[in-house]
Amino acid sequence: MARKEVVVSGPHLVYFADPMCSWCWGFSPVIEAIDRQFGELLPVHLVLGGLRPGNRTPMGVHERDEIRSHWEHVHEASGQPFDFSFFERADFVYDTEPASRAAVVMRRRSMTDGLAGLRRLQRAFYAENRDVTDPQVLCALAEELDFDVARFRADFEAEDTIRETRSDFETAQRIGVRGFPTMIAGAGGSAPYTLVTHGFQPAERILPGLERWLAKVGSAN
Repeated sequence: MARKEVVVSGPHLVYFADPMCSWCWGFSPVIEAIDRQFGELLPVHLVLGGLRPGNRTPMGVHERDEIRSHWEHVHEASGQPFDFSFFERADFVYDTEPASRAAVVMRRRSMTDGLAGLRRLQRAFYAENRDVTDPQVLCALAEELDFDVARFRADFEAEDTIRETRSDFETAQRIGVRGFPTMIAGAGGSAPYTLVTHGFQPAERILPGLERWLAKVGSAN
């Protein structure tokens, strides 16, 4: 995890997610629960995993039905809200790169802002049926989070932001992350990472395991 955003001097979590991943939206309350329970003792570091970056093909009937089925399962498992009028959109191109790039810009201000930005992007897409592939929508959401719109738009369109976003995707691929949400825990230094979850799990399954892991890490130091 050779990323400048990831602090390797102490216990931390690395969260691989995508703003347009429905199971990540389902997992969003778990991220908030982790922050409430552990706070600075166990910071969460966001890496954008790249669900469908660069897709250029409009959704067909089969894909639309498959995605709707996923949304229904996530709603049932997590209780997170969904606006199913999304499926009335014609010729929607499910390209997750723009929303991921917006999250990268937000993350630059702080990791806390990156995670808050991820939540806002998710809620806008899943619960408000807003098109987070549209730069104008992304700028409006950034303004809600007190970003300067002109600066955000410039950063969003900059080549270094495109490269940083692509680097996130490559990091996920390089270490073998193939689905989202995925979370790993690191004790810092050269200690190996421990898999926390590959896929959705509710907070009542995640939190006790993290508490045990953190206690074990603490007793080893």
